[in-house]
Amino acid sequence: MITVVGSFNMDLFIEVPRFPAPGEAIHGRNFRRAPGGKGANQAYAVARLGHPVAMIGAVGADAFGEEMVANLAALGVDLEGVVRRADIASGTAMIVLDATGQNQIVVANGANDTLTAGDIRRMAALFQKSRAIITQLETTAQAAEATLRLARAAGALTVLNPAPFAPVPDEWLSWCDWIIPNEGEASKLSGIEVTGRATAAAAARNLQTRSGRARVAVTLGADGVWLDTPEFAGHIPGVRVQAVDTVGAGDTFIGAFVTRLVEGAEAREAARFACAAAAIAVTRRGAQASIPTRAEVETQMSSGGAANGGGKG
Repeated sequence: MITVVGSFNMDLFIEVPRFPAPGEAIHGRNFRRAPGGKGANQAYAVARLGHPVAMIGAVGADAFGEEMVANLAALGVDLEGVVRRADIASGTAMIVLDATGQNQIVVANGANDTLTAGDIRRMAALFQKSRAIITQLETTAQAAEATLRLARAAGALTVLNPAPFAPVPDEWLSWCDWIIPNEGEASKLSGIEVTGRATAAAAARNLQTRSGRARVAVTLGADGVWLDTPEFAGHIPGVRVQAVDTVGAGDTFIGAFVTRLVEGAEAREAARFACAAAAIAVTRRGAQASIPTRAEVETQMSSGGAANGGGKG
């Protein structure tokens, strides 16, 4: 069992030829909505790859909340840890996609901001039977801290995806087995601007030193990922694809990467698998709707492919 603690957001998409300048109105097209949120996306990715997964989070008692929960339930995700709030709306994300597949996102956290340390502690029994716990920073700091503490105490593989970025105390990092930021998050966490593989390596070393123990994977979008572990430090390339939508690709990477780690893969193999999964995701529109099955990922890996792929979570 992998447990994900994190956010639910209903993603509202609109496509534009380019991003508007401040104060400018432009015409868009193809408005649509789809269940998302970093936590729910990561749980969906694990389930889509065929591994048992539980989700802990908060939604509003509204139509968006019901739809998002039902989307995970359809894949058999354990939802005992999802709380429903009657007095606040479910989280919502407004996503603007340009013609190159890049995105700009504004999130209204809604019910995600009500997830408490008490909500997490009530699920302590689930932590005890989980092989890995994944959390991000799209709910409350109290929930993230309680998750990392309980996961460490339970002896589960403890994974922090520090997204969206917020300052993270060194004590939190010391509870992590894996820290998985993208370039921007790694830059802000380490104070080293990540502009390529060499700076990713320096940022990863900084985070490893600060944590005292964690392994680090800095995702590099189309360029794959930089790993820093005692067994291997180096670059794992992405897969060449034509990206149409990078929303959710980072979450796909994390779900796939942790799934393979729990299944016993070493970090390089898990990263190659996760890069292939993320590459497939960027060729499709939507967050959860873009996440591939295990068979699709294995087919992608067997067909080869060079650098490109990846994307934003």
